[in-house]
Amino acid sequence: MALTVPAPRGPGLMPPTVEVVLAYAADQTVKAAQSLWPHSTVQAGEVAPSVTSYVQRVQVDGRPLYGKLPILGASLVSVLRGVRGDWATVKAAQAAYAQAPDSLVRREGQQLMTLAAAGVRVPRVAGCAGGVLFTEPVPGPTLGELIAREPHRTALLLGRVADQIGRGLTRPGVAARVDRVAIRERSITDTFQRKFAAGSSTYLRDTGHGELLGVVIGRLREVPVRPAPFQPVIYGDLKPEHAVFPSGPDGPVVFLDPGLQRGRPCADVAKVVSRTVLGLVAEPLPPEDARAVLSGITAFTARLTAEMEPDDQEAWLRQFLLLWLMDTVNILTTYLSAPAGLPLSAQAAAVVERAEVVCQMLEHATVSMASRAPAGSWWRVCLDDAVWAVVA
Repeated sequence: MALTVPAPRGPGLMPPTVEVVLAYAADQTVKAAQSLWPHSTVQAGEVAPSVTSYVQRVQVDGRPLYGKLPILGASLVSVLRGVRGDWATVKAAQAAYAQAPDSLVRREGQQLMTLAAAGVRVPRVAGCAGGVLFTEPVPGPTLGELIAREPHRTALLLGRVADQIGRGLTRPGVAARVDRVAIRERSITDTFQRKFAAGSSTYLRDTGHGELLGVVIGRLREVPVRPAPFQPVIYGDLKPEHAVFPSGPDGPVVFLDPGLQRGRPCADVAKVVSRTVLGLVAEPLPPEDARAVLSGITAFTARLTAEMEPDDQEAWLRQFLLLWLMDTVNILTTYLSAPAGLPLSAQAAAVVERAEVVCQMLEHATVSMASRAPAGSWWRVCLDDAVWAVVA
């Protein structure tokens, strides 16, 4: 079970500043590298924009690596907004968390090794110390980049990603190992429930769209969900940037940043679709290409559900749509509440610029969710709303 670090924001306590947190993370990353390779030359490189973990390039005797430092297993935005307390509280708690055997980076390192043993291609783990996980970079285009280049191959590309990770996750022994090091922090539903607990407006306060998003969240909360009798292992954080094709679109896939856990089979599909649509909103393709991507997503989901019984197909599709919209709300509110000075990726910054469009897409899509109409009708509404958001 993951270490819990209770550090509520107290009255009158100032949240940590961006400059202090980033300087601390940079220092800890270099110190961790020096502790792992004490006789080597460590050079700090550029910081990768992120709203979740601190990620920095480093070179150890010229060997390129990525150092990843999650603070208290929470997102950087949460830490910087004071959700974990003031800086003195966070720093003291992080010192203990970094050494905990079940810290996020230790579990992620173990998950990467589990995936490698199961025949899934992943980055090589170079070392882990001081709360920092070091991995080797994986060059090549990501799933998102390939979809943008070849929109008419969307269904094929998504299918190859799903097939390769699916074979690995169902190998004997994988589930037992994952149960010991599960990363629930990356669960769509857990994140949604944690951020939007009943009566809480903490994460909506600074978004600039709190009233509309509050309506959306209320609707998402009310959707009935059929119990899932069996929860298989899922990847847990399957985003377009987490699937890399080093040899191009027809070669093997390398998977980054796992969040292995038990979950609904549609959860991975929901997250990759959510982030793919946001990618289209952020960097719109020509309308015909955008429609080709969404048609590819439709064909991909149809393939996944083709052999299901009608009732199972209905339940899968309804849960998939719910998780898609939940994930979009989760990441949109994180982007919108990021404090000034925290570097955002180009896509995140573009989503912030078009936040009104995304909010309107979510509002219209969730109007249909309480209907007794078949899930297929809601699915068509969501696709139409996605097309509108992309070309708006």
